Amino acid sequence: MYFEISRKELLTPLKMITGVVEQRQTLPILANTLVQVKDHTLYLTATDAEVEIACRLPLHLTQLSNDNEGETTLPARKLFDICRSLSDEVTIQIQIEEHQATVKAGKSKFKLQTLPAQDFPTSPQIQTQTEFTISQQNLKELLYKTSFCIATNDVRYYLTGLLLDMAKDKIALVGTDGHRMAVAQHDFNSRQAAKVIIPRKAVLELTKLLTETDATVKVAFDDNHVQFELSEALKMSSKLIEGSFPDWRSVIPQQPDKIVMAEAATLKQSLSRAAILSNEKYKGIRFALTPNLLTLTAKNTYQEEAEELVEVDYTGEPIEIGFNGSYILEAINAISTKKVRLAFSDPNSSCLIMEEDNEDSQFIVMPMRL
Repeated sequence: MYFEISRKELLTPLKMITGVVEQRQTLPILANTLVQVKDHTLYLTATDAEVEIACRLPLHLTQLSNDNEGETTLPARKLFDICRSLSDEVTIQIQIEEHQATVKAGKSKFKLQTLPAQDFPTSPQIQTQTEFTISQQNLKELLYKTSFCIATNDVRYYLTGLLLDMAKDKIALVGTDGHRMAVAQHDFNSRQAAKVIIPRKAVLELTKLLTETDATVKVAFDDNHVQFELSEALKMSSKLIEGSFPDWRSVIPQQPDKIVMAEAATLKQSLSRAAILSNEKYKGIRFALTPNLLTLTAKNTYQEEAEELVEVDYTGEPIEIGFNGSYILEAINAISTKKVRLAFSDPNSSCLIMEEDNEDSQFIVMPMRL
């Protein structure tokens, strides 16, 4: 097996697929990328047994014969590090013989150990039940507004993923860790309703692959797997998380009567400063609202205290309520409008955070006792 390819063409695909390879693997084969040469095309695949990224590249530099075709697996990160360390102008030549690969580029030469391609996990075959297309830009924005709320470690395993809730007129992505929730919706026409939970790692890797363009991504899923086809040359698939996601619609506060409008940039700066002296573990900040004024107060175990005064549009009754300042700050960071809307019902209710003129993006933060 043999092929040639320019370093510039190979580097980006290698970077994409290497993202799913874990540093420490229980199975040696999972540290490798599957390399296949067939019909003047190079196929690269990497997986951690949960998430898989596959891409293909045309081979322009070599007049391949059938003798040059074949498949093997190469150490993914070592191959990427070698490619990254080379200069842009070089051509990379890879020759596979028995259990070793020789990589040549200019005056550099490397020998890598290979593992049999037949030991590499087979790609999931999705028995498509549901599929739709959406622009990469819109999907990337939906992921950006919700992924930060996904739980990282939780015995409630269904919270370690992102809910994709497809209704007839809207598609919603929902993330929650039990203390806060983010909902991002997009107008959508569908013939059927469906719900799946996408693992956190798949969400993060997909966000890296998506571009901020109108190019479409085709999403297909069945009961066990989801696949994102970003182009004919790039696909990502993942196992789905089994379980019942919480009823997110019931969590959203209904008609809160205390509405605050604030400049997003000003509020972010004040929250950031107040958080400096908040409790290191709980990040608690007290919100005290009076007409047209929000007072942010933070204290820590050393009896240190911070106070920030923020001018806001508010005409309701005075109210005091405590929140994790980091949660509020992350929600405001996900908002794209200059002004942010905060809504409360009472001192024991959640805070509903929305963009100035858009209810398709909603962030809910549970209160805390201070």
